Amino acid sequence: MRPWEVVEEFLAAYGAGRLADAARRLHPDVRMIFPGGREYTDLARLAAVSATRYRCVDKHRDHYDSVEGPDSAVVYSTGRLHGENRHGVAFDHVRYVDRFVVRDGLIVEQRVWNDLAETGVLDARTAAELDERWRPGGAA
Repeated sequence: MRPWEVVEEFLAAYGAGRLADAARRLHPDVRMIFPGGREYTDLARLAAVSATRYRCVDKHRDHYDSVEGPDSAVVYSTGRLHGENRHGVAFDHVRYVDRFVVRDGLIVEQRVWNDLAETGVLDARTAAELDERWRPGGAA
């Protein structure tokens, strides 16, 4: 399996809430680093913290870039986040970049960057509070 396919399987499983399937793609010593310097080493903890920020979130995975070395590969996934915040307000089109290090078919590191905080989608209590760009069907 190519490194970007490992990442795709991980992201698809995690986005669908299939944590056990997603965890199969993670190295036991994985480091997952999110905006604000929040670091996780297991998916259960990540999912628990995420539940305090939004009801659901997934990624429109638009593009993968991969650079393979002799012992590992670096894979970038870029695209747009969509989901529903903790107030039940749907959002879409929020940019993200994930950088993965894949070694021996497992993800050993994930670094995440996104515009969730900048867009205000996590704090909106109604769809009217969202800029049109972040609404489902809105202009990205």
